[in-house]
Amino acid sequence: MTLTELRYIVALARERHFGHAAEKCHVSQPTLSVALKKVEQRYGVTLFERSSADVRLTTIGEQIAMQAERVLEEAGRLREIVEQGKDPLHGPLRLGVIYTIAPYLLPRLIPALHSRAPPDAAVPA
Repeated sequence: MTLTELRYIVALARERHFGHAAEKCHVSQPTLSVALKKVEQRYGVTLFERSSADVRLTTIGEQIAMQAERVLEEAGRLREIVEQGKDPLHGPLRLGVIYTIAPYLLPRLIPALHSRAPPDAAVPA
């Protein structure tokens, strides 16, 4: 399943209405409906019981919707990690200096690093 399909499943599980779920996902109702029908056909399971008045999750649908929420949360965390990785001053800094120049280099280098990336702004790794 794709992340988009997982988003559709979670949205419909929450909204219990195809039109409202489609609106939340910023797609048309037929797009959402067709995508979910394809997922059900691909895996040979029924995720939602459809009636004219209501949309309900089946037992397997409930399990898949709960897992889909967890997967989407973890995918969001991946985006956060990527954004943090773009900042070269984020995270721990490991520096190796030979002992003969350390007393001359580090007293100047450490304050300069603190001014560019204060230690309280750093997130522990």
